[in-house]
Amino acid sequence: MSTKDFLEKDYYKVLGVSKNANADDIKKSYRKLARKYHPDANKGDAKAEERFKEISEAYNVLSDSKRRKEYDDARSLFGSGGLRTPGGAGGPGGGFGFDLGDIFGQPTGTGTGGSSDRLSDLLGGMFGGRRGTQARPRRGADVETEASLSFADALDGATVSLRLAGEGPCPTCHGTGAKSGTVPRVCPICQGTGQASRNLGSFAFSEPCRECRGRGMVVDDPCPACSGSGRAMSSRTISARIPAGVADGQRIRLKGKGAPGERGGPAGDLYVRVHVANHPVFGRSGHNLTVTVPVTFPEAALGAEIKVPAPRGGPVSLRVPAGTPSGRTFRVRGRGARKSDGTNGDLLVTVQVQIPGQLNGQARDALQAFRDATAGPDPREELLQRARQP
Repeated sequence: MSTKDFLEKDYYKVLGVSKNANADDIKKSYRKLARKYHPDANKGDAKAEERFKEISEAYNVLSDSKRRKEYDDARSLFGSGGLRTPGGAGGPGGGFGFDLGDIFGQPTGTGTGGSSDRLSDLLGGMFGGRRGTQARPRRGADVETEASLSFADALDGATVSLRLAGEGPCPTCHGTGAKSGTVPRVCPICQGTGQASRNLGSFAFSEPCRECRGRGMVVDDPCPACSGSGRAMSSRTISARIPAGVADGQRIRLKGKGAPGERGGPAGDLYVRVHVANHPVFGRSGHNLTVTVPVTFPEAALGAEIKVPAPRGGPVSLRVPAGTPSGRTFRVRGRGARKSDGTNGDLLVTVQVQIPGQLNGQARDALQAFRDATAGPDPREELLQRARQP
């Protein structure tokens, strides 16, 4: 990232969030905008592609707490080539509102200024400064994507193919920025360091070389595909293993599968948001599966052994005791979703007593005989009495 990016680009405005936005708000806004302007959703739209790059760049900074702090500090201290200070242009030190010697730990009075360490860290971290002119390796950005699984694959795990789009080395020039048959040359200004000294009168500091834009190399005959930048939007397909027992909406982290690092830095991570399809029979309650099974009135009243459906194989037998009410839930151990410790959740079976819609004469006579044999006090009498109480 160049000095100009830190000083001029408003990444909060790019993502449509306030400066005080928390990490969740930043992530939510990024995901919404990334879906809207993703190249796959805007085929051939150059403006959408450029907007997608801006969104990704802004998220790359604001999602990293360290880089976000550097960005905030830079924008609070710098502006339009100078330092923003309460003293304004009329203050001492060549137009700055505090002593410049104080900034770099060179006391002009009784002690060093409070801004010394902060500004020194910024200059060293952002521009090379007093900490060396070699560009540091940078970790690649984290990437988010989505995957859809069937209910069965979510229970047992599955390997899925994910197509990822983002900025990477230009496939034509392999990241050199030079036209085929040519090679870049070492920058004569910075001698390949990518850093150059800038003199502001009262002091000087290092910043990315303007000649080579911090790359350390100059391209005389640029690659026509990337216009010499060495970067291009590209897509890649990777195979990712989704673990068994994943739930709908769960976010899976795949280490090192994100965007490639810069200057030898490690790759970022890939976060996969999983969407699990509904099943026509089974439901989910955490790691337990749920199923509702109909039973007849005689089975519920007299007791019975019934067959109930279960995942991973055929049905299982369940003993329904006599006098089971409709809505009672039974537990079948170990027939649920896989847990992280390798064990399984349970299958929760809820019985629902089915009342026949039509009765033949024999069934009606039998049911009336049952009613007469079990006649007793009105089971609703106590309920009605309580309802009448004030």
